[in-house]
Amino acid sequence: MSMMKLAFLNFRNSFKNYLSLMVSLSFTVMVLYNFQNLIYSDAFDVLGTRNKEYVEMIVWMVTFVLVCFLFFFIWYATNVFLTRKKKEIGIYVFMGLTNEKIGNMYLLESTLTGVSALILGLIFGTLSAGLFQMILLALSDLAVEIRFRTPLKPMVLTGVIYLTVYLIFVVKGGISITRSSVLSMMSASRQNEYVRQNPLILAVKSVLGVGILVMGYGLALKKGGAETMANALAAVVLVTVGVYLLFGGLIPAVFQTLAQNKRFLYRNQRVLWVNSMIFRMKKNYRTYAMVCILMLCSVTALATSFAMKGRYQTIIQFENTYTFQVLGSREDLGEEARRVIGQDNEITFSSQIPILSLDAALVNSRLYSNYYGIIPFSELRQLTERTGMKLDFEEPEDDQVVKITHPVLMSLLTDQENIKVEIGEKSYEQIGETTRPYLGYLQEAVTFYAVSDKEYDRLRPMGKELFTYNYRIREADGFKAARDRLDQWIGTLGDDTARVAIDPESNELDWVKVMYSICIFMFLVFVMAGGSIMFMKLYNDGFEEKERYSVLMKMGLDKKTLKKSIQTEMIVAYGLPFLVMTVSSFFSVGALASMMYTNLTMVNAVSVTVVLVILLFWYHLSVQAYAANTGLTKNARTGE
Repeated sequence: MSMMKLAFLNFRNSFKNYLSLMVSLSFTVMVLYNFQNLIYSDAFDVLGTRNKEYVEMIVWMVTFVLVCFLFFFIWYATNVFLTRKKKEIGIYVFMGLTNEKIGNMYLLESTLTGVSALILGLIFGTLSAGLFQMILLALSDLAVEIRFRTPLKPMVLTGVIYLTVYLIFVVKGGISITRSSVLSMMSASRQNEYVRQNPLILAVKSVLGVGILVMGYGLALKKGGAETMANALAAVVLVTVGVYLLFGGLIPAVFQTLAQNKRFLYRNQRVLWVNSMIFRMKKNYRTYAMVCILMLCSVTALATSFAMKGRYQTIIQFENTYTFQVLGSREDLGEEARRVIGQDNEITFSSQIPILSLDAALVNSRLYSNYYGIIPFSELRQLTERTGMKLDFEEPEDDQVVKITHPVLMSLLTDQENIKVEIGEKSYEQIGETTRPYLGYLQEAVTFYAVSDKEYDRLRPMGKELFTYNYRIREADGFKAARDRLDQWIGTLGDDTARVAIDPESNELDWVKVMYSICIFMFLVFVMAGGSIMFMKLYNDGFEEKERYSVLMKMGLDKKTLKKSIQTEMIVAYGLPFLVMTVSSFFSVGALASMMYTNLTMVNAVSVTVVLVILLFWYHLSVQAYAANTGLTKNARTGE
């Protein structure tokens, strides 16, 4: 019998055992293909060149993240596959096969598995590509015509990326088998890592894990300026390391301590699953830690999606506070500007306010700006009374200022305390910051400070006083005509008068809507990946436990008791990563909330709840598969 035929027969006979691996790999292929298909489709042409470039850049960034995940996921999956194969192929030694031939057979069998997963992934990806785009565009609230096409380029690129990564680890596994001794392969079936771990090592890991996690959590919530990004990156590294040490140290130590309490251990058949968790923790803790990190990434991605959607809506409302703004040195332009704009439009909202324009060289602030404006508090108060806007602060003292700025998607400047601003030769304390759109779009181009009336009069000689007239029209259809008339009128006034016109139908920020939609898909990718990894691990553990459960049944334990033990063990297996993730998400989402200037407490709670629901699905699936693989449920074909 040829090596190829033998490998194919092994693959066909063990197809059921490979199914969890193939489904998991095909899922990653499908996701990668769908994102690549976005780049090479014309779905986002309607957004314009600039928005499309932003979207493509975002998709390429997501692709990089997916490739990194694919790398580690395939690494993990092939290691699990290799471990199982080493336990099976030792028998071929008795058939006279050399390590080289056994390694070649493993290469062929693994390649069949990988190529089958690739084909399945591309088929599912092709079938779901249109649906993927429809859902993405629906979440983005974009009216785009979907064309169901299957371009060849994303399919080829996805296949090349996947096969390159997959074959690297398959070849690595083949070399490992070639270099393995006959004894190690023959004894692989008995190498189950059923050992208690050294209490001293566990204690050291526990202390380090808790300490590193606390440091990571502290950095995540630490407010700062330019160092915020460095703190965030350090927090990610520390939390990742801390979680691995926590699952490798503190949690096994807690279980081993509980096992020493006989009153606890021998109640409600806890001995059946507690000892199993202890003995398997040395091998499984990396899986639990990986799943915990993936779930933490998923919660953070979903929180980012909700936060970005909220910030996008805030920015759009901010920019559309006024449709037209006229800026000039004359104090008598308000009524004439109203007449020009309102010729064919109903003006629903208007205001006016004087501002003092200062040369940038006169101001030394935390963030440099090309343009600075000073606003008297009394005039700002009158503006809020006319427009109905809320005034967020009391009148500053003569040595205080309040910054009036615009909302941003995200900022690294999270520390808003003890900020000093120098204007002229005087230093002021910044006592607050508001994004209320008192001056609309101008707040994006100019950095404004509100000061007391007395201080405004003192600063007046340093700059040039300008008057701002603001208007919003009801119907967007009249925007272009009003803008053209306004330009003609301003052209007759001189060079010191200008206008700002905000098209209500502008789509310059549509890329942000695509971004928060992609974050939702990243959430699904991470949480499904975490669940599939846990399921794949427990699925394979079930085969290893078959002999132990057979012995327990021969000892008189009924299947109902053993199934209940499996359910408890699965709850602990899924519950521990979920619990650590829930605690960690408070800090990761809290850091995100600081950078996005919003409250994400409810978003965090909703995200964690969604993850819990998805994990419950994987839990029930794992219980059924584990019970079947351990022989506690009947085989549909044999009835045994």
